[in-house]
Amino acid sequence: MAADDRIDGYAAAILELAKAEGELERIGDELFRIARAFESSNELREALTDPRLAAERKKAVVDDLLGGKSSPLAVNLVNFVVGLGRASDLPAIADRLAERAAAARNKVIAEVRSASELDEETIARLAASLSRATGRDVEVKTVVDPSVIGGVVARVGDVVIDGTVNHRLDEIRETLIRR
Repeated sequence: MAADDRIDGYAAAILELAKAEGELERIGDELFRIARAFESSNELREALTDPRLAAERKKAVVDDLLGGKSSPLAVNLVNFVVGLGRASDLPAIADRLAERAAAARNKVIAEVRSASELDEETIARLAASLSRATGRDVEVKTVVDPSVIGGVVARVGDVVIDGTVNHRLDEIRETLIRR
């Protein structure tokens, strides 16, 4: 079985389980955030993918990290994926789950990175702007990324809209160099 097929299979199974529990949106959001934390933390990634670390220890790491911050279902799903030795696939599974859940609501995912948490009003304005820009209904998933000094960078499928301060400064620098 190819890796993409396996990732699709896990995402589909988690989607159905979350639907059955009536927590599809919440689980999609939580797994998306967990996957971003996994991607951004070398220590976490190494701990959960280390074949020498016992499954019980990996479960304890997940429980310590997520317990009380995520729903019990999200914690159990992460433990399930990690327990199967698929921790390295966690971001891809979470992304596929988010895409499938959004598609079920006739939407696409927009991943928006910013230096700090965005409030609900800002997220709603971004969703409306990105929907107009892409011509599609957009569901915004936010990621706090300290490397984004100011502004936001949004990715909708293959389209990237960079409204960061760094990008603007680069554009100004290029304009000045050409003169």
